[in-house]
Amino acid sequence: MADVVIDPSDYFAALDAPETLATKADGPDGKLPLSDEILRSWTSGDLFGLTQSVGMGFDPRRVLGDQYLILSTQGGVRNPDGTPQALGYHTGHWEVGLLGQAAAEQIERDGGVPFAAFVSDPCDGRTQGTHGMFDSLPYRNDAAIVMRRLIRSLPRRKGVIGIATCDKGLPAMMMALAGTGHLANVLVPGGVTLPPTVGEDAGKVQTIGARYSRGEMTLEEASVAGCKACGTPGGGCQFLGTAATSQVIAEALGMTVPHAALAPSGQPIWTRLARDAAATAAAMHASGLSLHDVLTDKAFENAMLMHAAVGGSTNLLLHIPAVAAAAGRRRPTADDFRRINQSVPRFVDCLPNGPVGHPTVRLFLAGGVPEVAWHLREAGLWNSDEKTVAGMTWNELLDKWQNSERREVCRERLRAADGVDPDEVILPPAIAKERGLTSTVCFPSGNLCPEGSVIKATSIDPTVIDADGVYRKRGRARVFSKESDAIAAVKGQSEKPIEAGDVIVLIGRGPIGCGMEETYQITSALKYLSFGKHVALVTDARFSGVSTGACVGHVGPEALAGGPIGRVRDGDTVEIIIDRNTLDGRVDLVATIDGTDPIEALQTRPIAEGLDRDENIPDDTRLWAALQQVGGGSWGGCTYDVDKIIETLNAGQAALAAQNSETSHQQASAR
Repeated sequence: MADVVIDPSDYFAALDAPETLATKADGPDGKLPLSDEILRSWTSGDLFGLTQSVGMGFDPRRVLGDQYLILSTQGGVRNPDGTPQALGYHTGHWEVGLLGQAAAEQIERDGGVPFAAFVSDPCDGRTQGTHGMFDSLPYRNDAAIVMRRLIRSLPRRKGVIGIATCDKGLPAMMMALAGTGHLANVLVPGGVTLPPTVGEDAGKVQTIGARYSRGEMTLEEASVAGCKACGTPGGGCQFLGTAATSQVIAEALGMTVPHAALAPSGQPIWTRLARDAAATAAAMHASGLSLHDVLTDKAFENAMLMHAAVGGSTNLLLHIPAVAAAAGRRRPTADDFRRINQSVPRFVDCLPNGPVGHPTVRLFLAGGVPEVAWHLREAGLWNSDEKTVAGMTWNELLDKWQNSERREVCRERLRAADGVDPDEVILPPAIAKERGLTSTVCFPSGNLCPEGSVIKATSIDPTVIDADGVYRKRGRARVFSKESDAIAAVKGQSEKPIEAGDVIVLIGRGPIGCGMEETYQITSALKYLSFGKHVALVTDARFSGVSTGACVGHVGPEALAGGPIGRVRDGDTVEIIIDRNTLDGRVDLVATIDGTDPIEALQTRPIAEGLDRDENIPDDTRLWAALQQVGGGSWGGCTYDVDKIIETLNAGQAALAAQNSETSHQQASAR
């Protein structure tokens, strides 16, 4: 196809017949159904809103119905046949417009007036290893702010149907709905993409570069695998990473209709969820139920219980507290997660965890969140009196679920289609324990992480766990301050490649350094390279929800905040001990390359030479890092505590004023 080139000589020539350029139009037919009371009491904005609605073509006879906002993360432009006119960033927002359409049809069917707005989201997979990752976590806060502003900017809305799927768009939507919880708000998870009939899942396929570079797959194999991983064009990835875990947590919080998380995108059961959600929002409004009634402190405890049971992404340690803060509830702490993980065993076998690692659609068909919640209730580990947006308590919901046709049909379909017993995906807890499934999250301390750290203990390769259930690792530190240098060493493309036995120490990648990037290209490579299970990673960055292995993240304080991790040197010896039975763990510097006492070294060494804020960090992200640090940092959910921020600014301004006054006084005295 020839390139389109603008020729200045004819660019300003008439492009159409002059008579096709209209200068006025008749306007909509009919009249607004106004009344004396409306004209006297409504604001000019509310009245002009009616004018705008019919101006867009809405039937003026129906314009006074209850207004509901359909807010989604839709991205891309689809042709009527579903093919792409313009690509979205990822499959997770590619088809959600179909959910919005289904919700709108239901709102109209119920006599309401549907509105739709969009705040699209980035793809963490697409930005792995790039500077785009510096905007990933900060985006969540920005999007939640914009979404809340959009909700408030439709003054007569009765509720919001929030539709989102993936890693940051869905937590942002949860925060936005929670922050406007006085409304009849319902969340619609965008579902999951199907795995390919033959091929790799979307997590493993992200390692084709590392495996090819190490000679562990051919160019042809990489090319085919990279093409086939997304079996269908919509939905979140097929593993229980951040996107899928967020869907599960939203349902556990009671924010969705029952059995909503992880539905197969694009299929009738998925579309029905949007219609049911729209009907539920109308029923909530009619009954006086709001999302605030659902999002209680006990609901957030349910979210943590569900997170532990399914073996969810460690990123939810950032998102659950942020949603709680938006709802005006107590923010769960690391101690809360620790307590719950010590009492709740994992009994879901889903990617990226094992032992089999089923794709997420199988978790949905096996019964999804209701099935897991039922097992937790049976064990006395579920707050069953909490309400859901469906108007039922969990007790009422689970009583109906166990003998429902929906449960029977879904579980039988899993047997027939994939030959999989549902109880092999959601295992009875006693059997899960016999199979060696362990609790999810451990929070190691130690002289390298005095404020704590996080490891997904359940996903350490079982072949490197000692017989007593303890992971023990002592290895040579390989220190990097840039992820690109670390991945080059992992790929064998550096002067000193990573070897079995090494401990990668990646520093300066926390909120201050670069916005707390994900390091999945490293963790995924370690999982799928033949020697990778014999390498550990310790970092002040965070991990993708699909990360597995002996990977310790969220190390605090981060290196650029003076954390001791910034004083480790290449060739030092680092020891990691993770007890998967008690969920106790430590990460320590135990020997130094120069023979200095380790404790003395961590106290007296300067931070690593050249370590500084990444030169490519955007100013927007620097501002986010400063604001969230005042609000409690990553252990507080990386959210904004407005009162503390204002208090800090006022104190800073007062201190500067006092400093300026003292300087002026000294200058005057000198004269």
